[in-house]
This record gives sequence, C-alpha cells and structure tokens, in this order.
Amino acid sequence: MDKAALAADGLGKRLGERWVLAQVSFRVERGGALALLGPNGAGKSTLLRILAGLWKADRGTVVRFGQAVTEPRADRRIGYLGHRSLLYPALTARENLTLTARLWGCDPRRAGAALEEVGLGRFLDEPVATFSRGMLQRAAIARALLPDPEVLLLDEPYTGLDAPGRELLDARLEAFRARGGTLFLITHDPGEALAHADAVAFLTRGRLSWWDEAGRWTADGLARAYREHLAQGRQRRFASFG
Repeated sequence: MDKAALAADGLGKRLGERWVLAQVSFRVERGGALALLGPNGAGKSTLLRILAGLWKADRGTVVRFGQAVTEPRADRRIGYLGHRSLLYPALTARENLTLTARLWGCDPRRAGAALEEVGLGRFLDEPVATFSRGMLQRAAIARALLPDPEVLLLDEPYTGLDAPGRELLDARLEAFRARGGTLFLITHDPGEALAHADAVAFLTRGRLSWWDEAGRWTADGLARAYREHLAQGRQRRFASFG
C-alpha cells in the first residue's frame, strides 16, 4: 500500500504564457510534514491550490491517499487554508462553519465547538464582516480543521495572528500531528518551518530547488541557507543574460 498522503510527479502549471510550476515532484508520507519556503511569485500558492483540488495541473500527476487525481476535486480528508478565508462576510462565524459542516457531511453542531477551539467562543454569532484580520484568520483555521481532516494544506497560516493566536495555532498543529495528521505548510519563517515539519524544501521560479531534513537545521542556519540559495539563483539568472 502506498504510504504517501500526498505526492506529485512532474507537476506543471501554466498561467497565460508563463509556466508558474515546472517539473515539481515530491512525496509526503502519511503522518509526515513538509514546510515549503520560497520568494513571492515562486508558485507556492498555485501548488497548494492544485494539491487541494481547486485547480488542475497542465502537466504531471497528483496523488492523494494513493490515488491519482485527474480532475479538480475537493476531499473532506483534506483541510485547506489559503490567502482567502473562504468565509461569507454577511454570515456569522457560526453560520459560516455550519454551512461548511453541511457541505462536508459533518454534524453542524461541531461549528460552535470548532470556533471555541480557536478562541472565538464570544463571537459565534457576530457577522464575519466585523472581524479583525486576526479574528478572520482564526475563523478560517477553524474552517480548515472542522471536518477533522487527515491532511492540512496551510498557506502562511500565521498571517494576521497576534501572539496568543500564534500560540493557539502552534497547539492545534501539534495536536493534529500527534494524532497522525499530515501537514504541508507554506511559510516565509524558518522558525515556523522547523517547529512543525520533518522536511523543508525551497521552491524557486516554479521548481523545487532544495530539500533537506528539518532536524539537520537551526532556524538561523536555515535562514542563512535560504538567503544564500536565493542569491545564487539570482546570480545564475543574471549570468544567463550575459
């Protein structure tokens, strides 16, 4: 039986005339965690949308839970948090998550508990439109965790969170991994990457250009390696125009 919760083989995606992903291949075993770092425009969010089943790749193969995915298709076993909250501003937090629960076939009564777990118990019946950026991020995290997924795909999940919110997310991710969950985390922070991942990769110009075990690195060392890697990439790029 294939132990990979997520895998990609030769993945490519073109937006307009530009290939934003090219020949991306990787495996994340069930219960594993991969952190992905890369500059803006490298293709990180595009990759996550494809893995979540929101977009279709133009080349290559995506495998989820041992099955090749040929068409965009969401899966209850995969929780996704992107740059957009996917919440309806006019609805309350509870109404938003109740709608999500029904979409996934979950018990709608779980909506309130999920929001309480991210510190929004006092705001269950407040319209999402009134939420601060950090509160909105907490609600989006609750939405991703609501169906009790086996895999979490998180695109810069700490964005907008205050210190208590960051600690709460740390605790939620630790609990998720402790029960065997698989994590794919996009971040710009080496410390966040090392706190939660078994492996770290760099995505540059649409390609996976670096990969290593997280346990081999300190946060400062990984930050330095990342800066040097990007600098070398820029030097090669400039040299190609010579």
